[in-house]
Amino acid sequence: MSVQLGVSGVPVIPQGTAYGLLIGLGVGFCGIVLVAIKIQRAYLSEDSSTSEMFMVANRSVGTGLTASAVFSSWMWINETVFSAAFCYKFGMAVPFWWATGLCFQIALMAALGVLAKIRVPYAHTSLEIIRMRYGKLGHLVFIVLNITNNVFGCASMILTGSQLIYGVSGMHFVAATILIPLGVVLYTAVGGLKATFLTDYLHTTIALILIIYFTLTTLTHDAVGGLGGLYDKVMATASENIIAGNYEGSLLTMKSLDSIIWGLILKFGNLALVVMDTAFWQKSFATEVKATVPGYNLAAIAIFGIPWGLGTVIGLTARAIHNTPIFPTYPGEFSPDLVNAGLVMPYTIKALIGDKGIVAFFVLLFMALTSTVSSSMIAVSSILSFDVYKTYIDPKASDKKIMRVSHLAVVFHAIFITGISLALNYGGADMTWIGYFRPILSCPGIIPLGLTLAWSKQTRLAAVASPILGFLTGLSVWLATAKSLYGTINIATTEASFPALYGAIASFFSPALYSVVISLYKPETFDWRRFLLIELAEAPKLDGPEPSLSSNREKDAITDKDTSESNSHGIGASNSPSENISVTASDPENAKTLDIGEKGNTSVSINSDPSTLDLDNVQHPFDEATLQELHRWYRIAWIFFVVVVLVTFVAWPMPLYRNYIFTKSFFSGWTTVAIIWQFLAFFAVVIYPLYDGRHAIVKAYRGVWSAISGTFSRS
Repeated sequence: MSVQLGVSGVPVIPQGTAYGLLIGLGVGFCGIVLVAIKIQRAYLSEDSSTSEMFMVANRSVGTGLTASAVFSSWMWINETVFSAAFCYKFGMAVPFWWATGLCFQIALMAALGVLAKIRVPYAHTSLEIIRMRYGKLGHLVFIVLNITNNVFGCASMILTGSQLIYGVSGMHFVAATILIPLGVVLYTAVGGLKATFLTDYLHTTIALILIIYFTLTTLTHDAVGGLGGLYDKVMATASENIIAGNYEGSLLTMKSLDSIIWGLILKFGNLALVVMDTAFWQKSFATEVKATVPGYNLAAIAIFGIPWGLGTVIGLTARAIHNTPIFPTYPGEFSPDLVNAGLVMPYTIKALIGDKGIVAFFVLLFMALTSTVSSSMIAVSSILSFDVYKTYIDPKASDKKIMRVSHLAVVFHAIFITGISLALNYGGADMTWIGYFRPILSCPGIIPLGLTLAWSKQTRLAAVASPILGFLTGLSVWLATAKSLYGTINIATTEASFPALYGAIASFFSPALYSVVISLYKPETFDWRRFLLIELAEAPKLDGPEPSLSSNREKDAITDKDTSESNSHGIGASNSPSENISVTASDPENAKTLDIGEKGNTSVSINSDPSTLDLDNVQHPFDEATLQELHRWYRIAWIFFVVVVLVTFVAWPMPLYRNYIFTKSFFSGWTTVAIIWQFLAFFAVVIYPLYDGRHAIVKAYRGVWSAISGTFSRS
């Protein structure tokens, strides 16, 4: 199941075109985002020069833009290119299992995101929550878990993309590795999280149009002949395409051992990539109060159709035509090395669509790569600036200094991740091994992180020890299973399916046991009201007469006023809590008074030591009606999550895991639903965000038109 790297295939696009596309697309997107940022700042009162705007987009992102951004962040190369490659290898069960391995994590993050809004309404990163509850040691443990998860995920995508570009164009992978993040770093460093939301929307729009184009153009080509023709060709070549482990060796069955094992491993790995990635938490912090659950769940539903529809059509088509004269490798063999390198999709597109199809494929590849890199940059820069620099290096850092560090952190991360990708390249890294090791490394933190928000009895020792013990347990199970099954421990045996699956299961579930046992050994109860002090606890550390916090709140109030007509919509709306936190210090003589009220400018008295605050006088920033609404969304989120798990894990796939080969009518219906799902995704994450943000779009348009008209009139 290994994805091998550095495979030199048949170039299907000139090097010069590949260079031009990479550089041109990077510069073009940078220009678009810089213009958008200028319009936001001038006409929507959204200034990315403040840390609140840079890291959490002023908590103003609506449902539509949230769905589009989450969809884009989760539409990696795997969901497009490699779903087709693995469908070619193991049959049509893989794209479906791939789809089921993408949606439930987003549904879970919807529940965790709205719970975070209830518990910690002013949070900026998930690590900030950890530090508030468990102190320095817990904070450092989860910083390591978050950064390693982020580095592994981002580097693997750049690594895969550079090798794929090398395979289709002959461009040196070093050049590709450097050029992929180059354009992204420019607009991310300037625009922050809101810039990534806007570019995510552009990525999503372009990518979905291309995905639908590839799917339909492939099916309607004369060499394929529609769904019926594709089925007939796959059945006619069945004797040439025997798949070990599938029922009767067929490509057209859901009873595929390799597919279901791959799907289970993918679920654990993807769960870690979402929950342990600060980027997905930041996107939930950036949403409006009403937008978190519907935005994330729209993305969860929409993403399902991408690997399912595209992977099924491209993967099976490649099986049907790979021994025909139109295929690029003909009359040579389409070797397993080329398949594992991800060349199934570009070769199929080249055979059926030609040069224009390959250019479009290159654009799709760029969209998938840069959306991943962009969100990774913001996540890591927030960790380095807020959780590392401000916490441990310069606690008195002003907002302006934090922003400067954030910008430098984006550039540093780009350089660092490029170096890691090159090191993995030259080291002969195996993507399957990396993919199998990542769940073992990152899964141990998932349950302790969730319990941080959901269980008041988890102690500091449990939160610190359980991820470490969970990692050691998972590592031990992984290596011991490889030794037991294959007699030795090496790269080949540790990247086998069963050792990786057992290791991932142990890494994920064992921390729950460790956490409960350790917490019950020396029980204590956390007061959730302490989370409401996160913002206040930072306030006394600001320079001067505490300008940053109050000025930010004043800016937010101005934003509320300026964008009132666009409230509750996608772009330019503000959802910062409109009520005030009121805290009375236990020692009034030593208290500081800060004005953090947005509306009404209520004064807040706060002692420099948050532990001495009287929690009985802490008021939640949301009013009672807003809290009731959030709790209602929280219940909806969990119901949706349970339904998604039951449907995609049990009710849908399990009855089909039997001795059955799809008939032509069943196959046609199955694939038709997958294609329709792509169009539904387009409406959910491309059309709906335009409607959702219509007021802000109109306001920005009027501002730009007025400025242009004024310029011409003065001339």
